[in-house]
Amino acid sequence: MLPTRIVKYLRNRGIQGPWRITGCPEGGFAGAVVIPALAESGHLFATLRSLAENPPGLLSRFLVLVVVNNRKDAPGADKGDNRVTLERLENGDRAFGGLRLAWVDAATKGLELPPGTGGVGLARKIGFDLALTRLDFTGSDPILVALDGDTLVQPDYLSALVRHFGDSQAGGAVIPFRHQPGRTPEESEAIHRYELFLRGYVLGLSTAGSPYAFHTVGSAMACTASAYAGMGGMNTRVAAEDFYFLQQMKKTFGVQGVQGTVVHPSSRSSHRVPFGTGRSVSRLLSGEESAVLFYRPECFSILGRWLSLVEECLDEEGTVIRSRAQGISPHLGEYLDRCRFIEGWEKLRRNSRGGTALRAAFHAWFDGLRTLKLVHHLSDGPFPRGDSRVLLPPLLESAGLDPNRDPDAQLSLLRRIQSAPPPS
Repeated sequence: MLPTRIVKYLRNRGIQGPWRITGCPEGGFAGAVVIPALAESGHLFATLRSLAENPPGLLSRFLVLVVVNNRKDAPGADKGDNRVTLERLENGDRAFGGLRLAWVDAATKGLELPPGTGGVGLARKIGFDLALTRLDFTGSDPILVALDGDTLVQPDYLSALVRHFGDSQAGGAVIPFRHQPGRTPEESEAIHRYELFLRGYVLGLSTAGSPYAFHTVGSAMACTASAYAGMGGMNTRVAAEDFYFLQQMKKTFGVQGVQGTVVHPSSRSSHRVPFGTGRSVSRLLSGEESAVLFYRPECFSILGRWLSLVEECLDEEGTVIRSRAQGISPHLGEYLDRCRFIEGWEKLRRNSRGGTALRAAFHAWFDGLRTLKLVHHLSDGPFPRGDSRVLLPPLLESAGLDPNRDPDAQLSLLRRIQSAPPPS
């Protein structure tokens, strides 16, 4: 029997449609790994084989749910590839026989995703919402895990997740990641550059003291079922669904980093969505050097001073904070006016009792998106983006790290630092 909070979520915000779980008939799982798959017949089964290398005792406790999906207006090649995937799932495969494997057909005529709005966000939501009905809520809070159909995991994947949620007070989690090597030297160079860009941004947020200093990679995130329902479930965005999901999770139930495993997303190029890993790799491979440029340390310095200013001024009026922000940077002041900060701050003050509540309300208002937009505003103005060999060393130094100019050394360092537990 599902808890009232889960029933209420499914009734009010759960997915509505013709989709059903096929395959594994079991229930009472401690968690579910949900894998959206669009034209992934050449990669999905390697993902499943990597999952099958986890301990049998844990595999028996987790439902693995593949959501084979395409929009009604998808290219014929994608639809044909999905038919191959569905046939292979239906026929079974001994290579991953230890999995409690099920799937959702969101690809066959009459079950396809709607044009325009159908994408990875909707596919994840279908999987998560349907998986809720197969979970065991009588003991520990069950776990929902997001994976992709071209991502590989390690044999310690499930054990690390179970251990993490056994100790964590946060409802959400991000998992360390490291992209797979490219199929060619050029592809490897492109994915290394893009991953370094992601890591440089998170490093900058960390040095600034931002509470949003964590990676938002769709194949490397998880949450408890109660937190999922409590924060409103997965959004249905065609792209950046992971960013918005984790941002909302941070605001409501918190996000912490998992330790003890690494997931390995694909490095291949793609044109499915207008931004993100696949599109950036594709642009770099086509010779577009400006596809991935790095933010200047000054952007994060201004961000850090702004966050510190707010912390110092929790008892002040918005006009006072706005005036002092002008002294940090007139470009910061300009951005705050664009965000209507003074009006927003006074509303936060009226609705918050005490400094702790106001601080939390501010960080919910000045969230990951507003943070990113500030960095973009500064980058489009006085601090243009540039090469990692020039811009990352001073940022590394400000974080107390080796200011190496070599991109490979920078990536190796940040992979190690950002996969390690924070100092106590």
